Amino acid sequence: MATYIYELKNWPNFTWNQEGLALQLAAVRHRQGRLLGRMEGLGFQLRAEATLRTLTEEVVKSSEIEGEILDRDQVRSSLASRLGLDVAGLPPPDRHVEGVVEMILDATEKFAEPLTDERLFGWHAALFPTGRSGIHKITVGAWRTGRAGAMQVVSGPEGRQRVHFEAPDASRLGKETAAFLNWFNGDIPSLDPVLKSAIAHLWFVTIHPFEDGNGRIARAVADQQLARSESSKQRFYSMSAQIRQERKAYYDILEATQKGDLDITPWLEWFLDCLDRAFGGAETILGSVLLKAKFRELHAGESFNDRQRKILNRLMDGFEGKLNSSKWAKIAMTSQDTAGRDIDDLVKRGILVKDAAGGRSTSYSLAEID
Repeated sequence: MATYIYELKNWPNFTWNQEGLALQLAAVRHRQGRLLGRMEGLGFQLRAEATLRTLTEEVVKSSEIEGEILDRDQVRSSLASRLGLDVAGLPPPDRHVEGVVEMILDATEKFAEPLTDERLFGWHAALFPTGRSGIHKITVGAWRTGRAGAMQVVSGPEGRQRVHFEAPDASRLGKETAAFLNWFNGDIPSLDPVLKSAIAHLWFVTIHPFEDGNGRIARAVADQQLARSESSKQRFYSMSAQIRQERKAYYDILEATQKGDLDITPWLEWFLDCLDRAFGGAETILGSVLLKAKFRELHAGESFNDRQRKILNRLMDGFEGKLNSSKWAKIAMTSQDTAGRDIDDLVKRGILVKDAAGGRSTSYSLAEID
């Protein structure tokens, strides 16, 4: 039977190779500072648009890591209305989407506020507004109990499941969560805030205090600490989006660390590398935001219907695959004929161009903007 990190004598007194991490940490912090500097130079409206894009990615991808697919337009709609941005053409969000958005905004906009058990209970209740995870009724807004047996992270088909991790017994949660919250809210001058984010993520997900939603809440806790490291409620990069790209490596390093000893250097190295790559993703968001700004400037006198506005935003946000009339009709929830008329109108105005391959594979792209 595996021995888990929380069973070790000196838990939770983590150690790491501070000297070995120093250069990597300095490089990440330097890149973080440069990114924030660039974004601060954009002006309020563009920063708000970048924050909207980033938080949309954060909400969507954090749920995707756990196998839950949220409607991106609903997420954007919920965030935009809360950030005071345009929601024209976006669908109203359902209450589940609203709950996930509430949690992320509470974590990042109120980054300076203490993290308490009641605050975490509120996040958990927001994630599960019906009191159920799928079809199963769960304990919501409170620590898990032992009624359902051991809390395990498993994979594989029924009868041949592999146990990746077994969390501490529910009877320990009062003591474990109190120790974590006391550490998280405490001031440790010698601990770099970015490293504290990495440790918080690992520590929380190892305690696994809820019946479900632990991964998403652990990432929200880490995001709160990253916001503290920057003293900014505006977000310009998404750690969850990068973790989603590296999902297998993420789970592998978590499992190895939770089955290892209290020297968590490999976890911290992976977290810093992943964060550095997340900063690279911010360049894509920046490019999209600048493209939208230029598009609005060029077409300030043009009018678009809600369907056209929706698809054009999708194209500027990084449309996956090729845009054709069938995809237009599906996304805009309209008929094929209406989709064709919408497209033809934009082509005539020089806003869309037909891609080189014609015939049955006809697809369209945004006209190039200098």
